This record gives sequence, structure tokens and C-alpha cells, in this order.
Amino acid sequence: MTTALQTPPTPSLVIDEERLDHNISGMAAFAARAGLALRPHVKTHKSVEIARRQVAGGAIGITVATISEAEVFATAGLTDIFIAYPLWLDVDKAARLRRVLTITPLLIGIDSVEGAARLAEGATGLSDRLSVLVEVDSGHHRSGVLPSQVGRVASAAAELGLDVAGVFTFPGHSYSPDKREVAAADEMQALVEAVAALTREGITARIVSGGSTPSVQFSDASVLTELRPGVYVFGDAQQWELGTCSSDDIALTVLATVVSRSPERVVADAGSKALAADRGAFSSGFGRLLDYPEARLSAISEHHVTITGIDCPPGTRLRVVPNHVCSAVNLADEYVVERAGRVVATWPVDARGRNI
Repeated sequence: MTTALQTPPTPSLVIDEERLDHNISGMAAFAARAGLALRPHVKTHKSVEIARRQVAGGAIGITVATISEAEVFATAGLTDIFIAYPLWLDVDKAARLRRVLTITPLLIGIDSVEGAARLAEGATGLSDRLSVLVEVDSGHHRSGVLPSQVGRVASAAAELGLDVAGVFTFPGHSYSPDKREVAAADEMQALVEAVAALTREGITARIVSGGSTPSVQFSDASVLTELRPGVYVFGDAQQWELGTCSSDDIALTVLATVVSRSPERVVADAGSKALAADRGAFSSGFGRLLDYPEARLSAISEHHVTITGIDCPPGTRLRVVPNHVCSAVNLADEYVVERAGRVVATWPVDARGRNI
């Protein structure tokens, strides 16, 4: 949708369309060179428009985190959707999942026999419309089973009548300046063991899925069949400080206005309700300023962000890079889209708040 808006209000999420398209094409080209399928995680942007651009650019499908995200994208015509989460179905979620299955087949993550049983029961009559991937803990120690337990979960799922298509993992411990390559190596080792466990159960791993934005450049195509990075479309302060991207790759910022000034600091109007409050152990602050990399975002509250290392008068507009772009996006209703510094459109954050 085009817009006559030339001066966005603050705080606003602003997309640099040229950088966005560059990031989309760059990751697609990387995957193609490696001989890997690309199934990006759309929980980062929650945008139908951006998902369509990713698929048009070469992605085979998309990854989501929740049934409600799957509902949004399936209804919009996106197919080949992977819910990369160990769903625990209740009556409501089962009914909603069944409705999505009538629109498009799904891949769904499992990491327990009990979860697989609830999935099989909830999808009765439509189980031929879904396949499952067993989630493997490759070192992040969140959800997922150890590689040695994959065969047990997979064989139980197969006995329940579910199509076990393979395995997946998220090497989330790659979010550390000195662990990106290590996490990728851990991921590959865990997946090799997991595939072997499936083979011992007589199950062929048609899909071996992995990859995070920090670790994706170290992925091993001899192990993986597909990649699922998400943050690469926008970049954020975490990726900037990890060295995954440069400031020139950042495609999304929160436009903010300086509202207060003192000798030691300035305060802008993008607090935790615009930026989110994420701050990793390695982060230099509560985000970064795209145009003033030496500045530090030293404190944050709901509607204030305190900035040191810069002096500018009230009314100055700043481009703030959130630490964790996925969380910031989930706080906004729409994007303001710029090309060559001019506002050209607004796009809805279609799956905002679709957390169930």
C-alpha cells in the first residue's frame, strides 16, 4: 500500500527496502551455492509481504513458531510451512491446526512420545496432510532431545501413523561472539548422530534442517538439507555485535526523536515498548544507533531510552537498531517502508501478537 506519509511519527519501525531485498537475495544465493534448501523463519518479520519476497527469491517455504502464525501465512496463500516447535495440543489448538491442514500440508516439530501422541490424535483424519521432524538438542539446551533419544521418539511417532520426515535443530548457543563456529560444529555432530539413530529404526531422514543467522555461514551441506535463518532479513544490534552483519546490512531501525537533553546524556522516545528490553550478555547496551556507532544506549524504560556518547538537541531524529529485532517487531502494528530515503509504503505486521 502506498502512502503520502513523508515524516513518520516516532517511534516507528522503518524498513530500508533496498537493504531488505539485498539481504533476501544474498541468503538465497548463499543457500543455492551450498546446494541447500532455504526455509526462512518468518517469526522475525511476521509479514506476508516479506515472506512472499523470500519465496519469490528462492525459498522453498517458510518456518513459523506457532499455530496462529501458520494460520496467518496459510490464509495468505503461503505453503510448505514448518511449525518448528514441539506443539502440545489442547482441544482448541487441535481444531485450529486441523483448519490449517485443510489449507496446506504442514511440517511439525516433535520432541516427545507424549507430544507425538497428542498430535496424532488431534490430526485424526488429516494425518496424511502432515509430516513431523524430531527436534534435536545440539547444545542450546532448550527444547529437543539428545541425539541418542531421537530413534525412540521417531519410532513411537511412526507407530502412531505419523510420517517422520527427518530431524531438525536450532543451534542457539551460536549467539555468542566466540561460539558461532563451535555451535555450527555441535549442530552438525548432533544431526549426524540423529540421522544415524533414525536409520537404525528403518527411517530415512528426507529432511535435515538447521541453521541460525549467526552460525549459517559455517553450515555443512554434507549433513544438512535445508537452512532456517530468520534475523538475516533485517539484521539487528546482536548480529552487528556478533559480526554476522555490518551496519550497512541493517534493514530495520526504530525511528526515534530526542525529547530531553542534559550534559551527560540525551533521552529519546523509543523505550521498551518499541525496542523491547532484550540485552544479551555480550551486548554493549539496549541497542545501537545506526549513524552513531560510538554512542551507547545505557538505560531503558517503557517510553524512554537513555543514550550516552552523543550530544544533540531535542527534536533530533535517530535511527535505533534494536538488540533483538524479532521482539521489537512483535510490538508494532506496521512498518514504514523507505526506498532511497523516501517513504514509499506501509506494510502491516500481519502476524503481530500471534503467539498461541
